[in-house]
Amino acid sequence: MYNIKPGSASALDWLKAIDKAIVMGTAMDSKLLKEAVIAHSKAISSVDAMGVTTKQDFEAVNAAIGRIVASVPKSMVMDVYNAFDVVTPKEVPKFMMSQVNANDAQASYNAFMDFKNVVEKNQVAKAAVMEPVAASAKISKINEAAAKLAAASYPFARDVDWTSDLFQKPLPGATAPKLLRAVDKALNMGAAMDGKLLKEAGLAHHKAILSVDANGMTAEGDWEGIIASVGKLIASVPAEKTIGVFNAFGSLVNPVVPNNIFSTGTDGKAIAAYNEFWKFKDVVQATL
Repeated sequence: MYNIKPGSASALDWLKAIDKAIVMGTAMDSKLLKEAVIAHSKAISSVDAMGVTTKQDFEAVNAAIGRIVASVPKSMVMDVYNAFDVVTPKEVPKFMMSQVNANDAQASYNAFMDFKNVVEKNQVAKAAVMEPVAASAKISKINEAAAKLAAASYPFARDVDWTSDLFQKPLPGATAPKLLRAVDKALNMGAAMDGKLLKEAGLAHHKAILSVDANGMTAEGDWEGIIASVGKLIASVPAEKTIGVFNAFGSLVNPVVPNNIFSTGTDGKAIAAYNEFWKFKDVVQATL
């Protein structure tokens, strides 16, 4: 059920909602954000067969989320709430309520509203000013390599219909427990990333979303900005964490998936993008 997109809102409509979440995340306190990610990772390690964590870890996750929400202005939180409210059918909460004990759900909701009030009383009035990332020779090399990768890969990416429902299809044979373990690897990698670079990457994605076309593709300059920001993020963590994420998701992806994606492009653009990607990878790896 959690893999199903609710309602009929388009991919671009959902992208607008996700953009609000990116803007909010970018404004969060980096230290508190890292603590929240670690709390989620710890909670994943204690999940049972139903995917439910221990009460202690559940409490820690709630506390961590409360602190990061309190680290951004209320207006940003409401922007996220309102954006997802637009794309989520009103039948969804009613249906979810019907799947559980109604009294338990109501008690949870009442406690949540109490919690919300406490968070709101401790909320910052305005977001902290983002400190710019200091220039360096390593960053310059990644930026240069990103420009080459963007030029080589943009023709291929531009031909993709990013609004296709293909990207909502579950990975064949990938169960929820297996996916959760892979997500945990990504969380651990994210928690180790440089906070300033993470904010920079969030802003790069936000800027790119603002320039998407009818197929969900961003402008070439913004495409380059995303590639550069992701490269710098990966360069800010030890190689074993990156490889851990790669192996975790690689073990879940049936070979039919990349073969199917590759078969959709027959004009050599995918090969050009792939070849330049490996050169970009080498530059990033050299800066670790």
